[in-house]
Amino acid sequence: MTTNRSVRCVVWELNAPIIVPINIVKVYKILQRKATNIMAGLGGIIKNIGTGFVNSTLRRLKGANLESDSRIAGERNRARWSRESQKTDWRVRLQVPKGSPIETFFNFENNPIMKPLASSRGIFWPLTPAVVIQHSANYNALAQTHSNFPFQAYQNSQVDQMNIIGEFPVQNSEDAKHWVATVNFLRSATKMFFGRDTENLKGNPPPIMHLFGYGDHMFNKVPVIINSFNIELRPGIDYISTKQTTSGKQFTGADAGYFMTANDAESQSWAPTLSNISVLITPIYSRESIKNFSMKKFVRGELNGKGDDQIGFI
Repeated sequence: MTTNRSVRCVVWELNAPIIVPINIVKVYKILQRKATNIMAGLGGIIKNIGTGFVNSTLRRLKGANLESDSRIAGERNRARWSRESQKTDWRVRLQVPKGSPIETFFNFENNPIMKPLASSRGIFWPLTPAVVIQHSANYNALAQTHSNFPFQAYQNSQVDQMNIIGEFPVQNSEDAKHWVATVNFLRSATKMFFGRDTENLKGNPPPIMHLFGYGDHMFNKVPVIINSFNIELRPGIDYISTKQTTSGKQFTGADAGYFMTANDAESQSWAPTLSNISVLITPIYSRESIKNFSMKKFVRGELNGKGDDQIGFI
């Protein structure tokens, strides 16, 4: 007896996955909204922690007169651009030498776009930046005949270029004014005195700045030149508008050629809420200052620029 059995084959069809395009802008807004909600509740979390780690950190920052940045919620935890006391200011900053012709040229008090920098006479990083420092001792290798090892003849020592990289948060229109002033300061400090200048500085190279940061025995009144600077304007970052006004003051005479007039009182700029600014600098010392160098005093930390007529060696 023969039985015919029919075999049924079921073939499963493999379909390619459906690719759904992602709206990057929409995803960013969703994540930003969630982050905002989380940060809004963080203030209550910090309040409930008591004497824990967060409060210890906040006390340390407040003791140094440095509040935390905008990523920690709360009115009292905002990044500060102003200082209450210069004695406790250990932020990394580049300043115009006090009493130099450069200070008169910038004229911070009467220059509308530079006025936010008047108290500091320069720029600073509101958040702790990354500072890359390199010291080097250079040697020449003297090859000897029939020898496996060359002699190393000392040539010189030097402090190489230093790179300062830090974030600049902007939380309101006043911070935006400070950011615009910082950018304009760096643009000006990397140019020579050229063109229709009436001062005695015409033809001079870019000005020498003083580097400060982290206390007396780190960077104190160190003369430096600015080699280059980079500003990273990130995508997907909000911008805050600000206006540089002259408060109705009309500049006349020589000042009218350099500063905005009353007709330009509504000049408007936009600053990113978060950006990266990096500055490449090189320590520079004159022959006269090098004559006063003493290795013994340097080892004892006496050449740190504490005197009025002294500069800091590093």
